[in-house]
Amino acid sequence: MAVNQPPSDRSRAGPLRIAMVVPPWLSVPPPGYGGLEQVVAGLVDALVDRGHAVTLFGAGRENGTAADFVSTCADLQYERLGESLPELAHLAHVNRLVDPADFDLVHDHTTIGPMVAGQRRVPTVATVHGNPVGEYGTVLSNADHGVGLVAISHAQHASNPDLPWVGTVHNAMPLRDFPHKRAPGPGPVLWLARFSPDKGPDVAIRACRAAGLPLTLAGKCNEPAERRYFEQVVEPMLDDDVTLVFNADRAATLRLLVDARCLIMPIQWAEPFGMVMVEAMATGTPVVALRRGAVPELVRDGVTGLVCDRAEELPGALRAAARLDPADSVAHVAEHFSVERMAAGYEAVYRNFLAGRARFAGRREATPVVAR
Repeated sequence: MAVNQPPSDRSRAGPLRIAMVVPPWLSVPPPGYGGLEQVVAGLVDALVDRGHAVTLFGAGRENGTAADFVSTCADLQYERLGESLPELAHLAHVNRLVDPADFDLVHDHTTIGPMVAGQRRVPTVATVHGNPVGEYGTVLSNADHGVGLVAISHAQHASNPDLPWVGTVHNAMPLRDFPHKRAPGPGPVLWLARFSPDKGPDVAIRACRAAGLPLTLAGKCNEPAERRYFEQVVEPMLDDDVTLVFNADRAATLRLLVDARCLIMPIQWAEPFGMVMVEAMATGTPVVALRRGAVPELVRDGVTGLVCDRAEELPGALRAAARLDPADSVAHVAEHFSVERMAAGYEAVYRNFLAGRARFAGRREATPVVAR
């Protein structure tokens, strides 16, 4: 008696044909703020370097990566960020375009993607870029059963371990983009984030004042909630010891990081990753942060930064950060957060996920065949 064999797959070797799906808000890479898009740009190029065929599905007319580019909408939808219809329309186009004849796998970076991936005939893994608890956790727990979720940190995974995770891969950035310093920066403390209570700019102001150090607040401030928070909470706290920079582009951001004494991350929530910490360390700038979310995974306490348990510890850590060697931070990022390491991690996730699906398909389709 013989049995049918499972269908052939590309899970074990050979190049993969990957549909990389990003939200329709920003270009890849973005000109300024856009951590997700920066990470995807590095991932795409590293996967192409590893021999895979990658097609990037996004919006707009430009693609700054080595991937083939398919636009589902001529104009970027940033002005409608926060609305559901632009992303749903984008994903409806993607679902019509991805076909098993052309792709082995979809890698989805959108928020809604896991909910509509069941309409595709191509297997989907989805990177979870947000905090998978509360309403978002409820959405993810009801994602299509065939979707495999990828965490960006062990802390994120642990915050909702019952989700259908298929791996954890840390974010990364192309290190060639980063200038770095050889000695501690003489400049001010830098806070670099969007203006939100989660990011703690008010905590940063108080900590720097207590330490007697100047502060640069370099913040994204173009959405209504960000502007409201800035005007109501941050602006009344400002004085001559605080310099403001709004919506810095990529080149300006890198200059701020290189010149900074240290980066302060007084986060008030369980940050699932915090790409700005990796960017700072890549320039040789140490990180002073509160111990929340993925901070202990990213920052090597006492070597590439100082991790504090309470806000009261921040002023002393800000003063002590100047003793840390920038070369240690650069080496730490090169070892743990290179795009090559990220691409290898995702390739392993892809192959394991596809192998699991092939085994499942084989068990489901196998039926006894009587030899005659």
